[in-house]
Amino acid sequence: MSEAQDSEPRRPQDSDVPASAVPASESAYARLQAAVTEHHPGADLEVLGRAYRLVGAHRADVTPPVDLAHALGTAQVLADMKIDPPAVVAALVAPIASMIDQEDLSPEQLQEALGDEVATLLDGVRRLATIRWDRIDNEAAETLRRMFLAMARDVRVVLVVLAMRVQEVRRLRQLSDDAPEKERFARETLDVFAPLANRLGIWQLKWELEDGAFRTLEPESYNELVTLLREGRAQRNAFVEEVKRVLETKLREEEVPGQVKGRAKHIFSIYKKMQKKHLRFDQLMDISALRVITNRVSDCYAILGIVHSTWTPLPSEFDDYIARPKQNGYQSLHTAVIGPQGRPFEVQIRTREMHELSEFGVAAHWAYKEDKSSGKRHEAKFTLLRQLMDWEREVADAENFVESLKTDIFEDQVYVFTPNGDVVDLPVGATSLDFAYRIHTMVGHRCRGARVNDEIKPLDYALKTGDRVEILTHKHPQPSRDWMNPAMGYIKTNSARAKLRTYFREQGREASIVAGKEQVDKEMSRLDLAYCTKEHIAERLKYESLDDLYAAVGYGDRSQASVASAALQVERELTPAAEKEEPLPPSVPPPKKRSRGTGGLSLDGVDDVVGHRARCCNPVPGDDVVGFVSRGRGIVIHRRDCTNVERSDEPERLVEIDWGGGRREKHPVEVELRANDRKGLLGEISSLVGLDGVDLTAARAERNKEGIAFMRLSLEFASAEQVVKVLGRLSQHPDVFEVRRVGR
Repeated sequence: MSEAQDSEPRRPQDSDVPASAVPASESAYARLQAAVTEHHPGADLEVLGRAYRLVGAHRADVTPPVDLAHALGTAQVLADMKIDPPAVVAALVAPIASMIDQEDLSPEQLQEALGDEVATLLDGVRRLATIRWDRIDNEAAETLRRMFLAMARDVRVVLVVLAMRVQEVRRLRQLSDDAPEKERFARETLDVFAPLANRLGIWQLKWELEDGAFRTLEPESYNELVTLLREGRAQRNAFVEEVKRVLETKLREEEVPGQVKGRAKHIFSIYKKMQKKHLRFDQLMDISALRVITNRVSDCYAILGIVHSTWTPLPSEFDDYIARPKQNGYQSLHTAVIGPQGRPFEVQIRTREMHELSEFGVAAHWAYKEDKSSGKRHEAKFTLLRQLMDWEREVADAENFVESLKTDIFEDQVYVFTPNGDVVDLPVGATSLDFAYRIHTMVGHRCRGARVNDEIKPLDYALKTGDRVEILTHKHPQPSRDWMNPAMGYIKTNSARAKLRTYFREQGREASIVAGKEQVDKEMSRLDLAYCTKEHIAERLKYESLDDLYAAVGYGDRSQASVASAALQVERELTPAAEKEEPLPPSVPPPKKRSRGTGGLSLDGVDDVVGHRARCCNPVPGDDVVGFVSRGRGIVIHRRDCTNVERSDEPERLVEIDWGGGRREKHPVEVELRANDRKGLLGEISSLVGLDGVDLTAARAERNKEGIAFMRLSLEFASAEQVVKVLGRLSQHPDVFEVRRVGR
């Protein structure tokens, strides 16, 4: 609780409060005034009074009626975060402004009563309040895109929306379990609003949104954790007080300034950690925790040294978020140590400014608004906002922007470095090409290769946290349409894909028709179809003309794989019954199955596609595979990391497939290993292989002068899981120092 909340609030004047106000609302309004004047002494409370009277006058004009205390609670959320008075006023009026008919309260009336700034904020809030986040149609997607544009220009719009969501979450407990849309509201809170608060660094709102939604969606798990926390609370508090006194004494002895507090971990974060690390409640190390707040960064590291010299540190539990901040700007030192009685606990160490930013995120900007020297400190906080403005300009399709939001903003991130040492955050699985487009659109268009950690890597290389990436470029833009082929795996982010689509659209419809026709013709020739024509494909995919189909493929709106899928479906439908495969008469024995045939293969939803395993990489069901459309043999299945796939000069013939492996047939796989040679080694290796029912069909071994054995085993597996298990078991043999799977 802030000092403003601890102090006695000023009772509002009679002119400030409507006659109809109840005592509870008067008290809440007084607290709101006190918070505003505490953080903004020169604030004009008359505007706040007019907003209060406006809500009182119109709260019954909406369905359901707005509780005056609810509106005051929404405003209080932002007042406690020290946000400026116009945003607080907007938050107070927002619950009615977002619901009321404009005939009853028009934007012009709001502007006249509350001023231009508040009216502009309310206009943005009104637009966002109409979105059904679980059903993003074109109109809602466009509104969502406007929200992020508004956030980049004035993030207070989104802060007001988040405050409204927090206040609604607080009221969920009052609703019955069968209340309409209660679960939907909690789900979109957890999926959209809590991640948004996290990306903006507003921990105070993030934890309340998560816990409130979690309580609604998983009441049994929530109540179980509450009970576990309550049962051990007295013991935990005593333990925290003990280690707190020890640390405070050490800080005084070393003359290092620091305020030591116990730290509560919110319930949903406990639940997530238990799920992610498969831990029981009693195995968590950070239920008991301390937070130390000091003055300078140098003091943070000094305190870390004191903590580690006082208790035994756990090296695997140390994180330096000061040297490498999180994507939302969060900074702190995290460490875990073994305390008294062998009990582990966590310690967080940060400066006062880091603490303020960790609690309020971008909202803390307004607390330092008048401090001209603080600009650089907060510059990093708005990188995300500027990035959103770039995306808004580059993504022409609103629905693509929604997908970009899901994949590029809310997913887990990796952090990679530019050659100059700048940090770039990307979603997990993003490639070198995604990195190029994130740096700049033209860097992506001109990209010809990438050097990762001083090694040349393919453009579909999945980046890892800590990678240092340098993009190699052509002199002029030369993007490839193959980059948009999902089967190739070049692009993970929708923002990069949207930039490519925009580029090809800018080349003109005629150029796209030419390129699209070339790709469709290649599909038709390699599938060797007898009945399906290009006109059939256009009709199946609902294009009015062949040129429309060609243009869609050329623009990248329609993938080659979907064209192939449609062609195969039409071909099956048009093939005369007499030419389709019929059962053989009982007198004719069925032909012997080819060992390299496959079962359970489907392409874009089309089942029973003819396919064969590639001899070069010997894939088995469960491997990460891709299909290569051959002439006359159907789909040839390769492992995605097969060198023949990577070096293919016909990438357009690669298609995404689903290999279910419905029949439990066995598949040959070659395994090579190196080991210290000794008597009986081959027998031991054979025994290890046979433990999982894997057949050893052949074995070849050689021994060099240094006594190293080189073995090549021909094995038959039923699944990829068996392959992984056997390779792992062989690698654990004390004499084996290398084992790998190879093609024939």
